[in-house]
Parts: sequence; structure tokens; C-alpha cells
Amino acid sequence: MFVPHWADGFVSGVFPMVAEPFDREIVIYPDPRLRQVCAPFDRVDGELKDLAEQMLRAMHAGRGIGLAGPQVGVLGRIFVCNVTGQPQDNRVFVNPEIHDLSGSAEAEEGCLSIPDVIVTVRRARRCRMRALDLDGRPVDLEAEDLLARVWQHECDHLDGGLIIDRMNGADRIANKRLLGELEARSGRRRSGR
Repeated sequence: MFVPHWADGFVSGVFPMVAEPFDREIVIYPDPRLRQVCAPFDRVDGELKDLAEQMLRAMHAGRGIGLAGPQVGVLGRIFVCNVTGQPQDNRVFVNPEIHDLSGSAEAEEGCLSIPDVIVTVRRARRCRMRALDLDGRPVDLEAEDLLARVWQHECDHLDGGLIIDRMNGADRIANKRLLGELEARSGRRRSGR
């Protein structure tokens, strides 16, 4: 999930600069991997920990606050997030399951995989999530407001969902040109032009 311009103050706008390279590029719409339902991981191991570190670096480099496996070409149920930008607040969730959704709130959302597109999305204001941490231990956490929104956004990615699926009529009109440009650019890359 990308931080829309209006949220910069809320998350303090403090994002560590990435000095070291990372080898996971962010997958851009309309790449078909973004529409795949991801499979759960059967174990947490060193390879998964390395992937999580690469994802965190990619998320921070893109000034995002969340990033899911398919957004880096991995069709596994993992996402990373950090709504404060402070390194100690980096979180990794493996095989997450959202439950106990309550309340409702509308807010603008962006997505690192759909550059420059902003969509107004209605989501639950509060939720709980069961997942595994990077030590393979089960966690059951509760969140509200921005953090709950990020969890829901990233779990949508794990099920092949995108914010553009939630666009209202005004969002569709406002983002038509940008989405068309992304689709055209993708077509040129596939044809080798």
C-alpha cells in the first residue's frame, strides 16, 4: 500500500533511505501475478526471512506502508507493513487471516503496484488478524484505523484483489487515463517495443 499525499503527516513522513540494493522489483499493474490467489507457506525458514527483508527494503524504497508477496512476484501468503516509517515498527506476517471486522470507514488508498492511482475505499475500521511471525510462532493481533486498513489492503492482494476493484464511478473516471497508460505500457513491454 502506498501512502497518499494526505497521509504523510499522519505517518510522520519518516522513511529510511535504502542504501543497499534489493533484488525484488515491484510488480506493476496489469501484471497477471497481481490477480492470482496466493498459496500458504508450509514453513518459515531462512529463505522466507530473506524474502521478508527484501520486501521491507522494496516497501521503504517505494515510500509505501505495506507490500504483499504478489507485488514482488511471489505467489505466497506473506506481507510486510510499517505505518510509522520507524525501523522498529517493521512487521512481517505469514499466512495471515483477517477476522472480526467491525465498523466502517472510507479513505483514500494508493498502491505501489498501481502508481499514481488513488481510490476511495470503504473498509472495516477495526479487525483482528491471525498469522505466523518470522519465527514461525502464531500471532493474533487487533488493529484499527490506518493499520487495520493496511492489513485489509494487503490481504486483498493475497486473494488477487486490487483497489481498482473497489472504485466508484468518480474514481473510475478520475483514473481512466492513468490505468490506460499502465495497460498500454504493459502491452509495449510484452511486444518488445
